[in-house]
Amino acid sequence: DPNCCLFKVAHEFIKSIGGKKPEKIKVIVSSHNYQSTPSVEELGNLVVKIQSTGADIVKIATTAIDITDVARIFQITVHSLVPIIGLVMGERGLISRILCTKFGGYLTFGTLEGGVVSAPGQPTINDLLNLYNFRQLGPDTKVYGIIGKPVGHSKSPMLYNEAFKSAGFNGVFVHLLVDDLEMFLRTYSSTDFAGFSCTIPHKETAVKCCDEVDPVAKSIGAVNCIIRRQSDGKLFGCNTDYIGAISAIEDGLQAGYNMSSAAGSPLAGKLFVVIGAGGAGKALAYGAKQKGARVVIANRTYERARELADVIGGDALSLDDLARFHPEDGMILANTTSIGMQPNIDQTPISEDALKYYSLVFDAVYTPKITRLLREAKETGATIVSGLEMFIGQAYEQFERFTGLPGKS
Repeated sequence: DPNCCLFKVAHEFIKSIGGKKPEKIKVIVSSHNYQSTPSVEELGNLVVKIQSTGADIVKIATTAIDITDVARIFQITVHSLVPIIGLVMGERGLISRILCTKFGGYLTFGTLEGGVVSAPGQPTINDLLNLYNFRQLGPDTKVYGIIGKPVGHSKSPMLYNEAFKSAGFNGVFVHLLVDDLEMFLRTYSSTDFAGFSCTIPHKETAVKCCDEVDPVAKSIGAVNCIIRRQSDGKLFGCNTDYIGAISAIEDGLQAGYNMSSAAGSPLAGKLFVVIGAGGAGKALAYGAKQKGARVVIANRTYERARELADVIGGDALSLDDLARFHPEDGMILANTTSIGMQPNIDQTPISEDALKYYSLVFDAVYTPKITRLLREAKETGATIVSGLEMFIGQAYEQFERFTGLPGKS
């Protein structure tokens, strides 16, 4: 047992200061496991051993192989009768550092500046206090988060935590790096975990993991918003992606043509080209079709484009053929792939030359805000709509579903 020496030393040290310890001084005895997070039973035994050295405060740091490992530390801290610090290292353990006050942890650690950590996965003190509103978190705080892989780049926590704070809503929104969605939802099944945004690559799996799925999300085959009903803990899945994107594109068209919104959708009758046949591509194709557009799906693998086109009633192209595709002018282009996303900001799904046939170009990528695709589209004179506008549009919708409060105020 690597902790054996630790207990001996701790015991000797505490014995040596016995009776001489000033009232205000507390001794922390700390155990680190850099390999994994043991079972609840083993963790319980570890706490007892650390206590038996005479420690005032017990500290356990383990390593997250999966985000569900953190649940075992929460179980220990929530039931502990002694002051306890329980932290799980690594990006998959980040929630242990933010939610510890909710689950009975004594304290957390933050770094003074970004990038200079004393253990892997530490947030900055600034983020703890100002992004996660750490001082306001408590046992009754509801937990929300963005489920993805990768997920660290997501701006969702900035948006929702700010919105929660300004609405006076007792919730916190965190990054959730999830490998196995079903296992994650099964592990964090209490109503404390009240809602999730869902991003790549979990949107399709989310449909299968929910108890009930909105019919639109079902036909798209992708869920990007999961709500846990507080009455019975059941999971309800819906899709707000296409609402945010389609309304941002409609706004762009109306501004471009000075159209009034009374005249039905400006998308009606337009040729709408969607790049990508994944969850977001499906959502956009479905939404555009609903508004009366004629839809074409372009994808790297033609078969996937064909599949989706058949489902929604549209045409299919391979991405290679897209450059030569221009049956008419004034088409609309929507990129739903990650081409052009940081760090690959010099990539674009279509040559600049081909962009002249489009009156509006939309890019779902929002890091960077202006991708190469959008920059070149603007140069050719098209109206551009960034992924940030879609992101904000769908976030309003999710905020209302998460909190029951109106999003636009």
